[in-house]
Amino acid sequence: MFVGHFGAGLAAKGVAPRVSLGTLFLSVQLADALWPVLLLSGIEHVRIVPGIMRVSHLDFWDYPVSHSLLALTAWGVLFGSVYFLARRYLVGALVVAGGVVSHWLLDFVAHRPDMPLLPRGPYVGLGLWNSPSATIAVEGGLYAAGIVLYLRATRARDAVGAWALWTMLLTLPVLWLAALFGPPPPSEKMLAISALAGWLLIPWACWVDRHRAARLVSASSF
Repeated sequence: MFVGHFGAGLAAKGVAPRVSLGTLFLSVQLADALWPVLLLSGIEHVRIVPGIMRVSHLDFWDYPVSHSLLALTAWGVLFGSVYFLARRYLVGALVVAGGVVSHWLLDFVAHRPDMPLLPRGPYVGLGLWNSPSATIAVEGGLYAAGIVLYLRATRARDAVGAWALWTMLLTLPVLWLAALFGPPPPSEKMLAISALAGWLLIPWACWVDRHRAARLVSASSF
């Protein structure tokens, strides 16, 4: 998934209003943030196989550190613990820890049976990506729901809080649809390098969130 993960991050703002949207995005996307780094370092591997799924050309045959359920549970505990030590906000720590693990759950729905429970299997997956229409409906629905919940939980402090948010929210589905229906990446290395751009969304979301306020509780920054 792509925008479905961000939908989960947006929705979490209502549960933990003191957590920056940038932190929430990093939690739900930690697996995909680590993945290109691990690819470039040779620790994990992927193959480009055009047509392997209807809306994905990637054979995720080796990503135990970034995407196994066991590893993401450990990453979630680490992320939540570090957040709690830094902010002393238990609800926020639990939410960001859960956000890390939520990535596996949403990818389990989307992927073919290549999502590892343990680092070397067994592998599971429901294969949503084999249906373009279902992919758009389910993932787009998650994203739309997340937007609604985020808007209910926050309000713009100023004009930047409105236009910067909507610029980001419209950019994400454009990138998603381009990935779904675009050509396969030219190489595994270029795929990994381009995936590193996902890190730019974290400061962008932090900036947006600084220009918005929680409707009931004052939100703290990243």
